[in-house]
Amino acid sequence: MNKPFKIRFLGTGTSQGVPVIACSCDVCRSTDMRDKRLRTSLAFMFEEGNVVVDSGPDFRQQMLQANFTTLAAILFTHEHKDHVAGLDDVRAFNFQSNSEMEIFCTFQVFECLSREFQYVFDPEFRYPGIPRVHTNFIDKNSTIEMMGYQIIPIEVMHYKLPVLGYRVGNTTYITDANFISKDEFEKIKGTEYLIINALRKEQHVSHFNLQEALEIIEKIQPKKAFLTHISHLMGKHQDVLAELPENVTIAYDGLEVECS
Repeated sequence: MNKPFKIRFLGTGTSQGVPVIACSCDVCRSTDMRDKRLRTSLAFMFEEGNVVVDSGPDFRQQMLQANFTTLAAILFTHEHKDHVAGLDDVRAFNFQSNSEMEIFCTFQVFECLSREFQYVFDPEFRYPGIPRVHTNFIDKNSTIEMMGYQIIPIEVMHYKLPVLGYRVGNTTYITDANFISKDEFEKIKGTEYLIINALRKEQHVSHFNLQEALEIIEKIQPKKAFLTHISHLMGKHQDVLAELPENVTIAYDGLEVECS
């Protein structure tokens, strides 16, 4: 049986973050710190070390805010810019540990990273001081063994793009999704702590909206569910929270939860 661990919401915002540049809506002007959302990312905080899901544009800021001095690995969900753009900042952990950063991703994500960060992956471009990574290829059929835990990838669809969610013990994290197949849904059953994207109240072509996310939560019946990847179009944190079932909450940046 897996030992207890914590999760930390490093970011809970959509690809633009909240507040959105040049927007003067009530949410973007809110003084409630729970309405300030960096790009979506999650940390699994094990006793033996921290594992982060995605390294988006706010990765550096998120690591500083979480006060992480070590990082064991990065699990990538997919190749969109708001999930990969901060990879260069793993350099700090390379310097600290004098070792490569372990990254886990599909071959499709690897191809994108190789284009976006050619100087990292192409031996002809390497020179002292650049990020050092060791790539571990995974897919929906993989099982990752790490620090005494099993991490199970779950393939979901982000419109036509396959995205990996991850399950560790009783906790499942799914971002950037609007469809989960029957076979992959089976991997989620029994989850006690479910983190799922809910972009806004209106329907969206590639993300679950609030109602769709609540329907999945109703099927899974977790002890606690957390909504993430939140747009400023969802509404203010406090207002949305008041509308949710008792076992559902809207996550916010910096929230830590013990998954026991």
